[in-house]
Amino acid sequence: MTRRGEKSGFARIALPIFIGFVALGLLVAALLKGSNIALFNPKGYIAGEQHHLLIFSVMILLAIAIPTLILFYAVAWRFRESNHKATHEPHALGGRALVFVIWALPFAIMVLLASVMWPATHRLAPRQAIAAGAKPITIEVVAMRWKWLFIYPEQNIATVNFVQIPVATPVQFVLTADETPMSSFWIPQLGGQLYAMTGHVNQLNLLANTAGEYAGRSAEINGAGFAGMTFAAQASMPTDFDSWVQSAKLSSEVLDNTEYNRLLKPSENDSVAVYSRIESNIFGNLLIKYNGPSGHAGH
Repeated sequence: MTRRGEKSGFARIALPIFIGFVALGLLVAALLKGSNIALFNPKGYIAGEQHHLLIFSVMILLAIAIPTLILFYAVAWRFRESNHKATHEPHALGGRALVFVIWALPFAIMVLLASVMWPATHRLAPRQAIAAGAKPITIEVVAMRWKWLFIYPEQNIATVNFVQIPVATPVQFVLTADETPMSSFWIPQLGGQLYAMTGHVNQLNLLANTAGEYAGRSAEINGAGFAGMTFAAQASMPTDFDSWVQSAKLSSEVLDNTEYNRLLKPSENDSVAVYSRIESNIFGNLLIKYNGPSGHAGH
């Protein structure tokens, strides 16, 4: 086989592979067109930053993977068993330049990724407060079987399976759980997930950039009612949020110890509930329940 024949033979194999990758990419693009995939459609500061990091990492990895795959197939074709013109020298030593490239390239990629990911990891840490012009608000979250209880301590209202937050305002979610397996609090379009565990308190800081309704759920399989352990997160303008708080205070429902104990019983696919006031320190008593009179839960 001539050298020209070798090249044409490799081209006959490489071309279908290339066309296959292009067709796969076009198919995926067609399937995703018009789809509202939460991870690819961020609406919050944290989710947006995470999306940028994801795209950056994928591009860097593709820049490594694509040339590596091309080189792999080229070498495999060049030194195939049927090519008797290929020289086989198992004891040949590579030059210093080749050794340098082999070690320097992955090291440079590692340094590049680390230089971006290391500061981003600290900047986007769940407990890290988000700097913004608006005053932050705090929402206490209790994971139950299989529902979410949201308590607004400053507004003295509470909701079940629904949370409303103002746009462009930092929100600190204080997460815990009561008589339920470990759950994972997650609003994909606003930021990453964080665990809600009995006897522990976690803090998740988020900020919505755009008004809208976003799906929230437990990302951790935690029992029979896992599939229905969802909630709606409504991001609205600050004036609309204030109006909603005032309308919530008109509700006839009150979150007292009797109602809390009713919520604590296992149930599935619970409807949204709004409580106009909280008659006792529900969240503080919950911390005392698992951590003693000091009330200091583990983090």
